[in-house]
Amino acid sequence: MTTSRNTPDACAHAVMETVPMVMRFIRTEMRRHSAALLSVPQLRALAFLDRSPGACLFQVADHLGVTRPTASVIVDRLVRRGLLRRAEDPRERRRIVLTLIPKGSRLLKRARSSARSWMAGVLAPLSRETRRQIEEGVSLLGSAFKQTDGSHGRN
Repeated sequence: MTTSRNTPDACAHAVMETVPMVMRFIRTEMRRHSAALLSVPQLRALAFLDRSPGACLFQVADHLGVTRPTASVIVDRLVRRGLLRRAEDPRERRRIVLTLIPKGSRLLKRARSSARSWMAGVLAPLSRETRRQIEEGVSLLGSAFKQTDGSHGRN
């Protein structure tokens, strides 16, 4: 996916074409590993709460891009399956804090490990130099987004 234009727009186009495809494969592999238990939105909710312990329902809804009632249904199912805990925030009674519990953490870890192994298999046939370039590019992409202040790259 080399572009000769090397413009911000061409780079954005390449990222927007590639990242969703890679994520689709990752989600499929994670879902395949935990197919009996979880939907993709449930997996995404677990992953979000793993990165953001103590988040509340509206934050899960925002992350998933769904309404609060839809997020509530997703969270309720995860709580019933013993993967999450719902608790009242001691500082703000109306706020519900969501926490990944050990069973949910183990399931998420197994699904991620399976996806990582699958991806290593996809990348294995590539040359060492190509894998180095991919690793460097992904690292640079991550750094670019970590530096943004949420203003969509416009400082």
